[in-house]
Amino acid sequence: MSFLEIKNIHKVYEGKQKIVALQNVCLDIHEGEILSLLGVNGAGKSTLSSIIATLHPATSGDIVFQGKSIYQDIEKFRSYIGYCPQRPNLKQMLTLEQNLVFAGRYYGLDELVIQERIAELVQQFELEKYLQESAAILSGGYKQRFMIARSLIHRPKLIILDEPTVGLDPHIRRNLWDVILGLKAQGITILLTTHYLDEAEKLSDRVCVLHKGVIQLIDTPEKLMADFKKENLEDMFIELLQANENK
Repeated sequence: MSFLEIKNIHKVYEGKQKIVALQNVCLDIHEGEILSLLGVNGAGKSTLSSIIATLHPATSGDIVFQGKSIYQDIEKFRSYIGYCPQRPNLKQMLTLEQNLVFAGRYYGLDELVIQERIAELVQQFELEKYLQESAAILSGGYKQRFMIARSLIHRPKLIILDEPTVGLDPHIRRNLWDVILGLKAQGITILLTTHYLDEAEKLSDRVCVLHKGVIQLIDTPEKLMADFKKENLEDMFIELLQANENK
């Protein structure tokens, strides 16, 4: 039994024009792995991750977690997942500690448990000196650190990271790679969306390539590079993209 099964997910946005964002996406996520969603803008990465995060409904299809549809008890499923959005959505008028307390209360945690988790997370993410400061003073890298820390307040089994290193300096991106690998070492399953192919190559157990809402390939970076006879994932991705454009 897979940890998480995405079954025939279809997503259509209705408006002046009908936009098909996802077409019958089927995907298994394995427990303890880092699975990266790759694709150009509009490929469906963020749409799929937001559906898994229960932020948006699918038009059709199902998601099965530990053998049961998440839609049978969506609130319970949400207690098992953490979500780190691409754009920081911190409460600027609150201190970091207050932001974490707010997140803990959202998940219904006991106040003592919240304080214990805050102590653990600020140490793990090296945020001690900022704890009583406003989120507004944080640099981009530390904002992302804090966003990830906040998403872990309730000890989720699955964390969804939507473009966690976008726009950051290379050395800060590398620091966050260590953070993400550290989460995997703790046994947390990670769904990562990223535009950075070097990031996906370094971090992923498997990658899933989406193009126009359709899954093109799912495999390990090593297997995909070998199949395409490329030395890195970026060259493999570009060749695949060019082949799709020529169809």
